[in-house]
Amino acid sequence: MKNISLVIGSTGLIGKKLLFELDKKGDEVIAVSRRPIQGIPGNINVLVIDFNHFIVNGSFPVCDHVYICLGTTIKKAGSQREFKKVDLEYCVALAKKAKESGATRVSLISSVGADSDVRNFYLRTKGQVENAIKDLDFLGINIFRPSLLIGQRDESRNFEKIGEYLSLFVNNFLIGSLRRYRSIKADNVAYSMANAECSDGTRYFYFDDFQNINR
Repeated sequence: MKNISLVIGSTGLIGKKLLFELDKKGDEVIAVSRRPIQGIPGNINVLVIDFNHFIVNGSFPVCDHVYICLGTTIKKAGSQREFKKVDLEYCVALAKKAKESGATRVSLISSVGADSDVRNFYLRTKGQVENAIKDLDFLGINIFRPSLLIGQRDESRNFEKIGEYLSLFVNNFLIGSLRRYRSIKADNVAYSMANAECSDGTRYFYFDDFQNINR
């Protein structure tokens, strides 16, 4: 029997790559997005929704595993409040909807350094998302904590592109316990999400985990 995978945030850097990886595995894939998605395998079902309306009135098709790749930037969102709406409120509400439709496993893209008790707004929000997802009591929870993601985005982010180039140099100095802060190719993270076992309980994935899953 095919695994039914629901991908939320299917147009982002990780989400779109994840669609291809899950399709290679033979999963039945439902891509959730706020707009149509171009250039993906033809057998993937695309579910275009208005998040605000859907959270109140909608329901997902039956699914087994929900992958949450939804995220934005404060610059794109326009304010910390709008950032939190996307990265926290939408993620948690849609995960809950997936659970109501039968999902027993969840995989979440978070960030290295995520902690609900730190002063940094971005990392605090990511930590709050993790805690809220864990409170939903999925049987299996995989939390992926990459550092800077390397890859071609649909939208231009100049500062991130500069950061990518610098990270190739800085990575050499991040050793020992600091290795988890190394930049990582988005391809590796997407592959890891699709192929990592999601056993009962909560597991965290960092830089070395993304490197060590066999292709």
